[in-house]
Amino acid sequence: MAETLDETDRQILKTLQKNAKLTTKELADAVNLTPTPVFERQKRLERRGYIRKYVAVLDPERLGLGLLVFCKVKLKQINHEIADSFVRQIQHLPEVAECYNTSGAYDYLLKVRARDMKHYQEFILHKLGEIENLASIESTFVMSVVKQDSGIAF
Repeated sequence: MAETLDETDRQILKTLQKNAKLTTKELADAVNLTPTPVFERQKRLERRGYIRKYVAVLDPERLGLGLLVFCKVKLKQINHEIADSFVRQIQHLPEVAECYNTSGAYDYLLKVRARDMKHYQEFILHKLGEIENLASIESTFVMSVVKQDSGIAF
């Protein structure tokens, strides 16, 4: 269970989600505190795992990875060994941006980035399709992104 954060901690987290490049002074101004307590609070939030890391959000189109595909994967059978093997193999596929173990008709949902349809086809045939115990793959191609937010609403 998560510990209770006070309103200042929550403001710090919300502000950093919008712009993690803020200096301590800028962050302090945004939450109406002086830099020293904001710095201490931010370090505490990092130590306690509320802030896992700081990242730059890149533009996939500019990087030539404009095709976004959600790929639903079903395994032939599932047990601890097969699931662990699948997860280990997925970790090494750079096209897979995200992977979720799900319930329902499929075992895993992959978020895949590719240059184009040919690149995705090669990924399916020569990488994902080579993984043992795959029963089926269903691909859903994203035509446009309606909402994308890396932040967490709380």
